[in-house]
Amino acid sequence: MEREFGSAAHLLARPWPQPMERTARVLELSAPALVMGSTQSPLSVDSEAAARAGIEVARRSSGGGAVLVSPGAVLWVDVLLPAGDDLWDDDVGRSAYWLGETWALALGDLGIDASYHEGGLIAPMWAHIACFAGLGSGEVTVGPRKAIGISQRRTRSGALFQCAALLEWDPGAFVSLLALDAGARREAEHQLRDGAAALDVEKAALQEALLGRLTKR
Repeated sequence: MEREFGSAAHLLARPWPQPMERTARVLELSAPALVMGSTQSPLSVDSEAAARAGIEVARRSSGGGAVLVSPGAVLWVDVLLPAGDDLWDDDVGRSAYWLGETWALALGDLGIDASYHEGGLIAPMWAHIACFAGLGSGEVTVGPRKAIGISQRRTRSGALFQCAALLEWDPGAFVSLLALDAGARREAEHQLRDGAAALDVEKAALQEALLGRLTKR
């Protein structure tokens, strides 16, 4: 288990361990940032609005839509898994199930009834630019709302799972950073408000529960 503090750009630039080994990285932000997915178009972000708000725009190596992260508002944990590990699955569609189950069990330890998504990507209108607008394999919901996003990057040596658990959720602040007209922003905010929600849990408690569950895998 590793811990790291810094800007989003610094945390995202951390190298993979060589050789690859099971690793959980708890990443603490020094400042807020909008983290884009690896294939997301930069034109989907209003860079001027982000600059005015003092929000860094960074890009991760894993896929999916953007996530607004800030100190205290998100529990950000990267999990690295070597290829061939007992938890490894060659099927990308199933490969995050074990991790989603681990998050759900950790939430259960804290008295929160959660489940993880088994199946293909559910991608409504805004999912291509907003992580919490869609629901992917292994991602965690509480009731009908997404609470934990998981994105993945795979190489021959293993996989990187980047996890963001919502502790605070302000869809209006997120949508204000997207390159959308006023009408589209209202629609996106409405969808995000209905589709995602923050967890009613202390960050330290969730982190401890997750790491405890990971050590049992």
